Amino acid sequence: MKSWPRFARAAQANPIPVATYMTGTVYIGLGTVMGLLGLADTLLGENARGFFAGAAIGLSVGLVLRQLGSPQAEPRRAEALLTVAGLWMMVPILGAIPFWISGNLSYLDALFEATSGFSTTGATILADFDQLSYGLFFWRSMSQWFGGMGILLLFIVVLPHLALAGRQMFFAETTGVQKQQLTPKLRQTATNILRVYLLLTLLTLMAYLLTGVPVFEAVANTFSSVSAGGFSPNPQSFAAYSPLTQWIAALVMFLTGVNLLLQYRAIFGREYTAPLRDTEFRAYALIVLLVGLLMAAILFLRHDYTLEPALRHAFFQTASIITGTGFASADFAVWVVPAQALLVMLMFLGGSAGSVGGSIKIIRWLVIGALVRRELQRALHPQAVLPLRVGNKNVGEDVLRAVSAFITLYVGLFATGALIMGVLEEDFVVAFTASAAAVGNVGPGLGEVGPMAHYGDLHPISKGVMIFQMWAGRIELIAVFSLFTPELWRRLRS
Repeated sequence: MKSWPRFARAAQANPIPVATYMTGTVYIGLGTVMGLLGLADTLLGENARGFFAGAAIGLSVGLVLRQLGSPQAEPRRAEALLTVAGLWMMVPILGAIPFWISGNLSYLDALFEATSGFSTTGATILADFDQLSYGLFFWRSMSQWFGGMGILLLFIVVLPHLALAGRQMFFAETTGVQKQQLTPKLRQTATNILRVYLLLTLLTLMAYLLTGVPVFEAVANTFSSVSAGGFSPNPQSFAAYSPLTQWIAALVMFLTGVNLLLQYRAIFGREYTAPLRDTEFRAYALIVLLVGLLMAAILFLRHDYTLEPALRHAFFQTASIITGTGFASADFAVWVVPAQALLVMLMFLGGSAGSVGGSIKIIRWLVIGALVRRELQRALHPQAVLPLRVGNKNVGEDVLRAVSAFITLYVGLFATGALIMGVLEEDFVVAFTASAAAVGNVGPGLGEVGPMAHYGDLHPISKGVMIFQMWAGRIELIAVFSLFTPELWRRLRS
């Protein structure tokens, strides 16, 4: 694209050219999508002003930012972290405009809904689902589909010239501690991941349609299912659908917690036993199995569920909460305390590294478990040289430091949010579970923010805290907290 002289001079002085260019590119893409949704809403006779306003802002700001940036150079680590953190902040700011103008929400509530969407949290501000048009519900679920894939990853695939500049951002944006590449070329790796994501999207949509879910709801729920998002256009979530649909959704949610590269190897690489050889997958599957069976026993013995409904709701909610999807097949806010305690525990586990699921991730807990086991052995054999192992692989001390730092930041952000909301809401259950659900990108909490309720009645400051937590949780904290270190800004100026 040819640059105007004034923009060319400004671009030469820009210390973050790749960050500026990437943000502009994403804004143009989202502006185009909003423009198309505005046309669709117009044809349906709905209020499309919000989409057209968002499209105008996205396209105009995006074009300016692209002129000021450049995709040519591989960014420094500091710029990569700033790009990821800044992009995931800027996208909801733009994405909130349709909810604000056409959805008759305050901008704070609109920003909450948009952040919850793009971060795949699924916590909703909506008390009345009738206030949104079909276009807004579609945008709500589509934002989760974009967020689950990772906006950067999507644009690296679509725009080949971003592949070089996107390498640092790819590793800063994807989740987990195992940053393995399937192929030497970043774009090929991203394409492989996208193939799995698109295949799961197509199969999920077909399954929902075949089990009787209405077409629009099937499409919206598909976007939110494969992204581990949790937004549904139905206020009753999956409690409104058939038992067969709920079983299918439980399977889809389980798969969203599996490493996408591992799925690629099993599906397209025909390495059918690859998941079974993966230590993290085995741990993840075992946790889902054991917690699901235990919860089913609790529901069978303590509630009026027969065997099949007890198993169905137990495994549905286990998969939903551990992956951070947040769908509900029943109102678990009225379940007995032991069942609720299991769900809260799952909020802090998460799926596999490299999956679309949220929270801490199984691999990090495996590293911490290996550390505890090594220290117990060292207490008996102080002079022994004991390697840190997860499965059959040695774990370096650099990985241990990264995991320890992440969990420290995670617990600190959760505790701070719970404390602030506890003071404002004067409800420990709401504060505790809302904070855990926001940082882990889970969605529903318990009590007044349960799966059949909403977050609309929270104090404005509580909403602001949750917006920050959802944003930080989506990009796994490090990129966010690096913004508060003087060293990052010194490196950007140098």
